[in-house]
Amino acid sequence: MIRAVSNIAWPPKQRYKAYRVLEQHGYSGLEIAPGLLFAGEPDVFSPSEQAIERIRSDLTQYGLHLVSMQSLLFGVENAELFGRAAALDRFEAGMRRAIKLAGRLGISNLVFGSPKQRVIPNDLSRAEAERHAVKVFCRLGDDALRAGTAVSLETNPAAYGTNFLTKTAETVSFVQRIDHPAIKLNLDIGAMEMNGEPGTAAVLWDNAHLISHVHVSTPNLAPAPRDLSLLTTILRQLRRKDYARAVSIEMLAPENPIETLRTRCAILSDLCDEVLGDDDNRA
Repeated sequence: MIRAVSNIAWPPKQRYKAYRVLEQHGYSGLEIAPGLLFAGEPDVFSPSEQAIERIRSDLTQYGLHLVSMQSLLFGVENAELFGRAAALDRFEAGMRRAIKLAGRLGISNLVFGSPKQRVIPNDLSRAEAERHAVKVFCRLGDDALRAGTAVSLETNPAAYGTNFLTKTAETVSFVQRIDHPAIKLNLDIGAMEMNGEPGTAAVLWDNAHLISHVHVSTPNLAPAPRDLSLLTTILRQLRRKDYARAVSIEMLAPENPIETLRTRCAILSDLCDEVLGDDDNRA
């Protein structure tokens, strides 16, 4: 498994200190929010070639490579998966710009969360909403496939302000229904903890092939990892299924981001060494 961290865990000005921590703990993957990675660019989803080369050079120095992108609809206003034509057009255009950037950067996974942009309105039935969403994500899946990436759907609990794909089993079922090679599952440990989903492990065992990315998170993106018992169970299952993609710490930047990052990276590394063995391939 590739050990990774999302760059939402530190302010852009502290990125080099963060990269050094990742290097010291044997992490090779970096997950990005474009708004943070390209903070100085006029359009963070259309950075200059010079900016991209600078980022690549920086990451190479620390043995890092880009494994995933999140915050896909950053800066897009009035975009709604279940909205009227104009709102839906903004939604799809926003997703396509993220897909295009992933193709430019060689990122193989995009995490679709965006809870507020996927609320099913009261005048739309659940069945109609799902039929509509299947069509939309099939179109986006075609775009992702051409760009050499995949869109991974993330469970967002109802407490985050949505009513669509709020439970892990629901998200698994929806990905199965779409049945598209570029529409996958983002497994979110924090969502599982928040929902109290002890039985989900069995569902994942039968559907591990759908998982494209794993977020090691906690409710409300507090410092992670936290629930080591659940995380240990998931890591063991993923190992048995030969999962070889990223396991990424996702947490918002705390008051002391670098020290917190150092502590949490060490916790996940120790757990991975225990569960996966010292011979685990980190690259």
